Amino acid sequence: MASKRMIAIAIIDSDVFLEMPASTQNLYFHLNMRADDDGFVHNPKKIMRMIGAAEDDMKVLLTKRYLLMFDSGVIVIKHWRLHNTIQKDRYKPTLYQDEYKQLFHKENKAYTDNVNNGSNLDPQVRLDQIRSDKVSKEEASDKPGKHKYGEYKNVLLTDEEYAKLKKQFTDYEYKIKKLDEGIEMKGYKYKNHYLTVLKWAERDGKEKQKSTADYVNVAKPVCRFEE
Repeated sequence: MASKRMIAIAIIDSDVFLEMPASTQNLYFHLNMRADDDGFVHNPKKIMRMIGAAEDDMKVLLTKRYLLMFDSGVIVIKHWRLHNTIQKDRYKPTLYQDEYKQLFHKENKAYTDNVNNGSNLDPQVRLDQIRSDKVSKEEASDKPGKHKYGEYKNVLLTDEEYAKLKKQFTDYEYKIKKLDEGIEMKGYKYKNHYLTVLKWAERDGKEKQKSTADYVNVAKPVCRFEE
């Protein structure tokens, strides 16, 4: 566990937080200082006794959902990921994996224990999936970096892929623009944008050939020779 902790000013500067009793705010700070690298605290009652916090202080933090509590008695700091970013080489996963897997993660990085707690919340993803995705991204970190292209920056290409498109197509910018706008307007999702551009170009080429052949067959004049 890291020996230094941070507190996001956006969380503690709100009226809701500042209107809480000073003893409640103090308990929140002490819990943050003693949380593990995922924001879990296994001994909140011990910490309360150490600093002289009352049961009501804990109840206020739980009611206002600055803390989330599990049946095991373990708590987690709801806004932990807004407060702290632990370096990969120093990060140690929490020991409380059963509790960890009960949580969801909102797009604003806050923890929540209820995936159906209102349409006003951002989409949520299970934390174990986030951790899996994080590992996958780290494993892929050795691969060539991709840059964003298009007006809406939706098309991801490596320098090599971009160079290949530029060499292969005179209208490569239009092809990138077409994919970029498709992703923006219709939410297209492709794993490989370079391959998508190639496949779209191949499809367009076949359609153009077919259209040309159909036109020739229809428009071809019929020659009649009179005796």
